[in-house]
This record gives sequence, C-alpha cells and structure tokens, in this order.
Amino acid sequence: MIKAVLFDFGGVLAGEGFREGLMAIARKNGLDPEAFFDTATELVFETGFVTGRVDEETYWERVRERTGIKGDKASLREELFNRFILDREMLALVDRLRKEGLVVGILSDQTNWLDEIDEKEGLFSHFDHVFNSYHLHKSKRDPSLFRDVAKRLGLRPGEILFVDDNPGNVRRADSAGMKGCLFRSRGDLFQFIEGLETGKGAGD
Repeated sequence: MIKAVLFDFGGVLAGEGFREGLMAIARKNGLDPEAFFDTATELVFETGFVTGRVDEETYWERVRERTGIKGDKASLREELFNRFILDREMLALVDRLRKEGLVVGILSDQTNWLDEIDEKEGLFSHFDHVFNSYHLHKSKRDPSLFRDVAKRLGLRPGEILFVDDNPGNVRRADSAGMKGCLFRSRGDLFQFIEGLETGKGAGD
C-alpha cells in the first residue's frame, strides 16, 4: 500500500518556470529557444548549481559564456521566477492527502530558488518533507537518490508514489522500486490518486 506521495515541483506543483523562463531569455537574445534551453539545462547539472556545488552567479556566468546572452543575475532570474506560479488545486490535493494520513513531500531538482519561493508563498507548510537536490547534493539523475529518500522516510520504496513530469525521473524512480507516475494533467493525476485510495493499483 502507498504510504507517501512525493511531488516534483516545476511542471507539477507549479508552472514550468525554468523551461518557460529560459525560452523567453532565448527569444530576447535572438537564440533558438529549444537549443538554448537544452544548453542551459545541461549547465545546471554540469556546473553543479542544481546540487549546491556552485552559486547562482557562477551558473549565469557559465550560461553567458556558453551562449552569449546578455543580462545580469537579477534580470535573468526574474524571467524564471515570474513563471513559477503555484497550482493551488494541486496544493489542495496535497492538503487532502495529508489530512487522510498519507505522508506528502516535495522531491525536486531545484536550487536555492525553491527556498526563496517558500519564503514568499509559504509552500513548505503544505508538506511533511522537502527533498531538494540543492541541499541533498545529489540530483534525480542519480537513481540512488530515490533509495536515499525512501530510507529517510523510513519506508520501503514500494510504499512511495512519485509524481513527476519528466519521464526519465519516473523511470529512475521505478527502477529504485517506487511507484512512478508520469504527470500529464491534473485531471489524470486526480483519477490515478483516487484509484490508489480505493485500493485500485495500490501495491502494483
């Protein structure tokens, strides 16, 4: 039976601010949005920004060097932050699951930005646990992260449902023994959760 539900942040609990913000930066600089997004994403991991190895200024410096974009840290990060809009219906689902006795948490490849969003929005108050790659010094690209998180929760991986809009992350969660759920829409997830709550699919 599922005892905990872990949610990705961007693209699940909030708008995909990272992707949409980077693509907006690309368009302002006359670059191909998809190519720029791919480069900037790889640099998040390559520099170690997503795992807390370097600071934000270093990350943007590397992006500017690699792509030629203009703009200081404040203007560049604003493009992203303005697009991390919390999905209040998703948070209502989180609150309901928590009230019904399930452990709820965030498992995100995020940076210190997630802490800043919490300071502004009170996001973390909805959750029992927040697992952020920036503080864990390990990202969801490393399958061992999922086993680490299960251990911290004191649960078997199979007792944890993990919801993410990235297919690779869902596959790695599955490989670690969790029940992965690829997020496509709020409606599909709500239906899936209802099935788990009534015993349909629980423990599959």
